[in-house]
Amino acid sequence: VQPVESGGGLVQAGGSLRLSCQASRSIASINAIGWFRQPPGKQREVVATISRGGTTTYKDSVKGRFTISRNSAKNMVFLQMDGLKGEDTVVYYCYEGGTYSSGTYLPDVPGWGQGTQVTVSS
Repeated sequence: VQPVESGGGLVQAGGSLRLSCQASRSIASINAIGWFRQPPGKQREVVATISRGGTTTYKDSVKGRFTISRNSAKNMVFLQMDGLKGEDTVVYYCYEGGTYSSGTYLPDVPGWGQGTQVTVSS
C-alpha cells in the first residue's frame, strides 16, 4: 500500500497550492513523512519533512514559502505552498519513513505514490 497524493494543479506565479498526502498507515508508526520532487535532469530533492515528534525540515529554496503540517487523526500530511515560482514546477511525491541524514529524512524507503503535478505559469 502506498501513500496517495492530491492537490496539484496549475497556478500563476506568486499563487498558492495545498498538497495532501493520505498515508498508507498510521503516521504515529512512521518516523517521518516528507515530500520530494525531481526536476527533469536533476537529482531528487527533499522539499520538506515532518518527524513523528513534529520537527520539520525544509529545502533552503522553499523556506518561508512552504509549510508542512499534519492531521494525525486522519493520517494525513499537507504541504502548503505559497509564493510559487516557475522553478517549483514538477511532480511532487509523498514518502513515508527514511534514513535521517544531513539534517533531513531521505526518501530511501520504496513505496511512494503516483505523485501530483504542480505547474506554475509566469
